[in-house]
Amino acid sequence: MLDTAEPARPPGRRWWVAPLRVTAAVLRRSVAIVVLLSAWELLPRWGVVDRVFLPPFSEVIKEWWAMVGSGEIWAHTEASLKRASAGFTLAIAIALPLGLLIGWFRGLAEFLNPLLELFRNTAALALLPVFVLILGLGEASKIGIVTYSCVWPILLNTVSGVRNVDPLLIKSARSMGLSSPRLFQKVILPAAVPTVFTGIRLAGAYAILVLIAAELVGAKAGLGYLINYAQSNFAIPEMYAGIITISVIGIGINQLLLAVERHFSRWRVIPEA
Repeated sequence: MLDTAEPARPPGRRWWVAPLRVTAAVLRRSVAIVVLLSAWELLPRWGVVDRVFLPPFSEVIKEWWAMVGSGEIWAHTEASLKRASAGFTLAIAIALPLGLLIGWFRGLAEFLNPLLELFRNTAALALLPVFVLILGLGEASKIGIVTYSCVWPILLNTVSGVRNVDPLLIKSARSMGLSSPRLFQKVILPAAVPTVFTGIRLAGAYAILVLIAAELVGAKAGLGYLINYAQSNFAIPEMYAGIITISVIGIGINQLLLAVERHFSRWRVIPEA
């Protein structure tokens, strides 16, 4: 007679351990945010801070939800995301191939390095008036300043990633008879991916930060315009609603780029953000 009983679980193993660890990790990461939001809610109500200038979090969320319902927050978010994504995409298209070339060809690096050092040490916002003068107050100047600010982290991290590939990997590949193009494709590029994506993630954050500042000048829509307009009209809950929206977008962009990095770096373990 066959024994149909379920086999006993190995001693020392419990099915609920893994879910419990995940829950504990989520709770640990949430503690600081819960403390911050609790302080934001309670301190204005207790009179520790003036609620005129810092309304309780619940009032801000109520205003944010009303703006979502009216479509106002979506219109400003769409305008900002279009500008940021256009500048970010242009920066990748410019900086990634240029960084690969500079990292691979030493002569090109020596030729361009003085010029790159000059421009990378010039703050993007310091050049905002120049972009406005040349490109006008329209979309071109805002996309241009975002592109400029995003180029540098991508470019510098790409150059660093190519130059700092483990020499043992290169020697091993050359000993196997790989030509320079195949070496670049099979060894240099995969090894440089983590450093390159670090630059891309930094650029994603810069795209939003610089754009918000640029939208304070001559914009008629966008989250930066919304925050400035609300502050000028003393609509404080609306101002904080715009700030919260920017924070959520920044987190979302970072998580999206992390997912893309994991896709292109499946051969290595990517730590959770």
